[in-house]
Amino acid sequence: MTRAFITLAALLAILTLASAAPARPIGTLATASSRHTGASTDVAPDLVIQWNQILLGILRTPGAQPATVHPTRSLAITHVAIYDAVNAIDRSHAAYLVKFEAPPDASREAAVAAAAHGTLIELFPQLKAMLDERLSESLAPIPDGPGKREGIHAGERAAELILALRSNDGSVAPPPAYTPGTSPGDYQLTPPNFPQPVFTHWAHVTPFVLKSADQFRPAPPPALTSSEYTAAFQEVKPLGAVGSASRSPDQTQIGKFWAAPIQNYWNEIAQTASLAHGSTLTENARLFALLNLTFADAVIAFYDGKYAYSFWRPVTAIRAADTDGNPATVADPSWTPLAVTAPDPSYPGAHSVMSAAGATILRSFFGNDNLVFSIRSEVLPGVQRSFDSFTAASEEAGLSRIYAGQHFRFDHSSGQELGRNIASYVSGRALEASRAGCDGRRRTPRRPSECGPNGLPVAAYYSNEIVPYPRLR
Repeated sequence: MTRAFITLAALLAILTLASAAPARPIGTLATASSRHTGASTDVAPDLVIQWNQILLGILRTPGAQPATVHPTRSLAITHVAIYDAVNAIDRSHAAYLVKFEAPPDASREAAVAAAAHGTLIELFPQLKAMLDERLSESLAPIPDGPGKREGIHAGERAAELILALRSNDGSVAPPPAYTPGTSPGDYQLTPPNFPQPVFTHWAHVTPFVLKSADQFRPAPPPALTSSEYTAAFQEVKPLGAVGSASRSPDQTQIGKFWAAPIQNYWNEIAQTASLAHGSTLTENARLFALLNLTFADAVIAFYDGKYAYSFWRPVTAIRAADTDGNPATVADPSWTPLAVTAPDPSYPGAHSVMSAAGATILRSFFGNDNLVFSIRSEVLPGVQRSFDSFTAASEEAGLSRIYAGQHFRFDHSSGQELGRNIASYVSGRALEASRAGCDGRRRTPRRPSECGPNGLPVAAYYSNEIVPYPRLR
């Protein structure tokens, strides 16, 4: 049996289990404070959530996602195509960029399925047979007729145009090799295997909504002799060590719980929140597009910060503290973190960026922070943790990286600020209910929006012509 067959078989098993029990998103709802009174938590997820689950299953399959293409790009492309297809029928919000109008009686469900399928077979061509089967399952309950055909057409067209718009975004460029610096504070390859850093090219990928990768770049990390650095060093050294006596059992669980790709957790939290609030398919199309556009741009932005500052990780800092010029830091050449250090610079902290961004989008979308929910971990089978708000989950996810010995406190705080800034920008700039000119002034244009997602003018269009995507970097 070949490795490719094993991988595909594993993926089909994951997706078969998901389709056999469609009512349970992986994030398990406990109770909910919802804008919809009496919202049921056992309602089967709509097709937006089902295709989100299918994509998460693909992304969890080893080898499915190209190693040098960040998975948030796949999530954003898929969900913005779904959004534009549904919005072409609903017409209640501004398009992302690809604007066309479908008949109002076209099937939104067919549009979702066709858009998701159309993007995913291009992003994961090796899975075409499985994706074709999932498309057939999604379309089967929809009555045949003009509405179904028009919905399929809208989805296929949205997928085609979004893929074309992102075809030259810099994501397939080979990552340049990284040369570590030689000064104290410079990022160094980390033990035990000293891997080369990842996604060294990602700051040069064209953002989805931001004007540039460095639009919200954090200020530099604190000086090695500063009180802020000293306090962060003295916090992570005892708390993040593999055999720490300072870390509580609960903190140890937290440090391990969030170790999977952080965007997966937040997509599952969004599934749970959507079901709790009784969100419609049209609302979900917009929710998951906003969330994953934000994540895609957040990754571009935090890699910009990481490689702009190239700040060392705690494992390097603690082992080489005798070189940092700070008399308050004491070296421990054998110090080892709870978790193996991620192969990229420390500042800002990715988990903190993404979690603050996710919580900000969900708070804004649902109009409150008060949702009681539980989620499960991909890396600790059978373990789940409960929260009473999106903010509480966000804070724990960020702190988990300090408990795991991965990050300093200032990585966490700067990451939270960056994530909130990006989420606020995206939610205030993309997929809005009212139209605005490129200069930000409100207006009701006779044509669809003449502004691209990055706020730059593009040609006005009513036809299905492909609009060239503005390269920003």
